[in-house]
Amino acid sequence: MNFDFMSAGRIVFGSGTLGVAADEAQRLGRKAFVVAGSSVSRVAPLLEMLSAKDLDYEVYHVTGEPTVAVVQEASALAAGCDLTIAMGGGSVLDTGKAVSALITNKGELMDYLEVIGKGQPLTNPTVPFIAIPTTAGTGTEVTRNAVIGSPEHKVKVSMRSPYMLPDLVVIDPRLTLGLPPQPTAFSGLDALTQLMEAFVTVRANAITDALCREGVMRARRSLQRACEHGDDLEAREDMAVASLFSGFALANAGLGAVHGLAGPLGGMTAAPHGAICASLLPHVMEVNITALKQRVPDSPGMAKYLELAAMLTGDGASTVDDGVAWVRKLCDKLEIPSLSDLGFNQGHIAEAVVQGRQASSMKGNPIELTDKELETILRRASRV
Repeated sequence: MNFDFMSAGRIVFGSGTLGVAADEAQRLGRKAFVVAGSSVSRVAPLLEMLSAKDLDYEVYHVTGEPTVAVVQEASALAAGCDLTIAMGGGSVLDTGKAVSALITNKGELMDYLEVIGKGQPLTNPTVPFIAIPTTAGTGTEVTRNAVIGSPEHKVKVSMRSPYMLPDLVVIDPRLTLGLPPQPTAFSGLDALTQLMEAFVTVRANAITDALCREGVMRARRSLQRACEHGDDLEAREDMAVASLFSGFALANAGLGAVHGLAGPLGGMTAAPHGAICASLLPHVMEVNITALKQRVPDSPGMAKYLELAAMLTGDGASTVDDGVAWVRKLCDKLEIPSLSDLGFNQGHIAEAVVQGRQASSMKGNPIELTDKELETILRRASRV
């Protein structure tokens, strides 16, 4: 058994911990570049804390998922800053990670982007970076990459380096209390997808398995509750843990076909990443299980799907098909849209299959899927 586990330098978790970020910011830098979401009021408490510490800062608001143009603009504005703080959802955190890297590494963003760029490695450590998630889903606060969209190429790609792991992560579940039901569902199902894919991936290891088991159990009992009762702090805490553990797991074990397809689909439709993952999840499970039954029924992946079914249903006698049914029922309860509803159409299928097969996440899928099987997933998720 051989594995390598990497994560953020320090993680502080708990209600009321936001102040730690300001304390550490004062120690780590003199002028902070603060990346935030569209809401001014949401980031205001952090800015007040930074001002109380006499720390100078510039604020940049991200209104959607990060694109090449957004990251380039933010990086230009960050000149002269020696610290980056990102407070928001996955898009905000990814923007912050990319900006932190470009402050200290010469060249343009395209020099470092995979697939559409030169894919060069970072040569210098980033400026200190503090990540403060306000949603529970992506786990990007503990991953070593930033996902960036290129509308020109109709694709989302990564900038990736161990240097991009945050120096400090502050997870205050209270920051997620105001999240509406739909983004709670999308982000929560993204976390569940990441936990499940990292559990069945061919790269799984003992540490990631343990994290996935704990994360799946917490998401099972609290995701629907967090959507229906947004002020339930216990449910929000569970989902914050599930998201964090999903980030640990994906960063160290990889993912699978859901995320292999989600990247290209995000570039084609501009739909929220979590919504795409949620719409794909039960169909990828179903096709993976069928393929495993037909070609490698005694594989570790099949055993993992059986264990997942027991965790999700709470019944040790459950079959793998029961696990798929549980996920499908949850998606129905949370009113997850189809791919067609998200802007995907049959004309996208061939291109999505080609791009999905090339995605790094696809390499972790528990079985190599054929083009026909990938098409089947897309058609079923589109409900056509």
